Parts: sequence; structure tokens; C-alpha cells
Amino acid sequence: MADKDQFEINSPPFDSISSVRFSPTSSDHLLVSSWDTTVRFYDVAANEQKSKFDHRAAVLDCCFSDGSHAYSGSLDHSVREMDLQAEQIRVLGQHSEPVSRTTFSRGTNQLITGSWDRTLRFWDPRSSNPHQSTHNLPERVYNMDITGNTLVVALASRLFHIYDVRKMDSPPMERESSLKYLTRGLACMIDGQGYATSSVEGRIAVEYFDPSHEVQEKKYAFKCHRQTVGNEDLVWPVNALAFHPIHNTFASAGSDGTVSIWDHLSKKRLRQYTKYHSAVPAIAFSPDGLRLAVAVSYNWDEGDEGARTAERPSLYVRAVGDEVKPKGWNAK
Repeated sequence: MADKDQFEINSPPFDSISSVRFSPTSSDHLLVSSWDTTVRFYDVAANEQKSKFDHRAAVLDCCFSDGSHAYSGSLDHSVREMDLQAEQIRVLGQHSEPVSRTTFSRGTNQLITGSWDRTLRFWDPRSSNPHQSTHNLPERVYNMDITGNTLVVALASRLFHIYDVRKMDSPPMERESSLKYLTRGLACMIDGQGYATSSVEGRIAVEYFDPSHEVQEKKYAFKCHRQTVGNEDLVWPVNALAFHPIHNTFASAGSDGTVSIWDHLSKKRLRQYTKYHSAVPAIAFSPDGLRLAVAVSYNWDEGDEGARTAERPSLYVRAVGDEVKPKGWNAK
């Protein structure tokens, strides 16, 4: 793909990519988890793989705590810590079913994992007994994100639980998705006001935390990642969302192979990038907001048959510019 604003990362995973995460302390460092049972750590400035951490089963998610430690959740039910400098890995503990999501609360300095076993678990990796607490849920965890001390958990059956991680003994705020179909993507706004969520049926919803009537009237949903071919309307899953760390606009990634930038306040699309060769299952902005990591790989929507002929996954890093700024930003 000829695109002067992006480059392809060397040595991508061999199987579908499940998540991409930039280090919170360096826009040069990128973590990538995959169904090929690895987590890979890249220096994107040098375009090289710095280390590879092998797991016993497919890795469904990964996250950083700081610049030198990262965590993974696996299909083998395990939660692992990776020391990126020593290139060592250790098992912190287990869920009773696959670990679908991981995130790190910098406010409480805890790792949070969500699982298909219908629990959230909190971990203190510095402790000799890392597992701190378990919180039961009514459904399986499909996605999760955190902004400040507010944790948003997307569950099966289109449910959402919203927690203050400092008060996990208090009942969560419970919401039902504004979208009619299965939740796929979730990302919290950088300003802490709300979150965006996406579904398998080509839609995105913008939601707000404040329960007041005035604020709830601002929420909305819209169609996206769709294409009309002849007389047929093709609708694609929206796999991932990511908010820009400075401008609070957001990116969406779909199984149609496209990535778009949206201004949720003006309700406008700011940019759609050149289409990729396959579905885009994961995206992430760098902490300085100058880069966007884009994972391109087979996402199993076509089952085993399509997997046999699928291309090897690709990993791109794109330089982003004015297209991520809200309209009128330069006039402020």
C-alpha cells in the first residue's frame, strides 16, 4: 500500500492480532497481542521487534502499567506480567475461563482483568499475593476501558457496568446498550465525560456518564462502516474505537478494512484513510497523539474457510496530523 503517511512494522504476528497498545511513557514502544500465542514488543522508531513473549494459548488482550511492565490475558485463563527490560514473564493468577480484557488503573496502581467467567479481578503485581479482589458480574466481559477512576465494562447481552475503581464495594451504574446488536468496540473519552461503543452491525453510539436528563439527551448513535454495492447494502462490524489523547476526537476500525476519524461533538466524520487489505481488529493512538497503530488481519467473520486463504497479518503505524483536530480548533 503506497501511503507516505504510514509505514509497515517488520515481523508482525503470524495469526490474527487481538490488541495493540502504545506505552504510556513512550510513543516509540508498541505492544501487540495475537492469536499466535505471543505478545510482541516493538520499537516503532527503529522498526524492530525488541522482544517476544510466548504463551500457552491465544492472547486476547494486553496492556501496559508503565514503560517497563506489561500484562496479558489469555485463552488459557491466565493473567501474566511481562518485564519488558529483563524479558521475563510470570503468571500472576487465573480466572476460571478465558481472560478477555485487561486494563491498568494508574489512580489505584492496580491491574484489572475481565473474563468470560463473569468476573472482574483486581491485581497488585508488586505484592507477593497479587490477586486482591473478585467482583461478580451478570454476564461475560466483552470489552472494557478506563478514564481516570471510571471503569466501563461492556458485557454480553448488551449490558454495561460503570464503576468508580476507588469504591468497588458500591453498586455500579448499570446501562443497556443504545445499539441493538452485539457490542464489539468500546473507548472512553479523554475528558472523562463519557464513552463510545460500537456493534457488529455497523453502528457507533456516543454515551455520557452524567445521568441528568439534560446530558442524557445529548447521546446519539449513527451508522458507519457500510457500503452500497449495486442494490445491496453491505454492513460491517465496527471492531475497535480509540480516542485521541489530546483532541478527544476518536478513530473507528471496521471489518471493511477502513479506519475513520470522527468528531463526536460536531457529529461529523473528519477523515477516512485509504482502505487496508483486510479487516482492522485493533487500533491505538500514541500518548503524544502523533501516531496511530493499525492492526490488519483476518477476524474470523468468514470462519475457518476464509482463514485458510487469509494473508499474514500486517501492522502499520500512521503519522496523524490536522485530520484528528475538531473543526475550528485552530481558531481557539
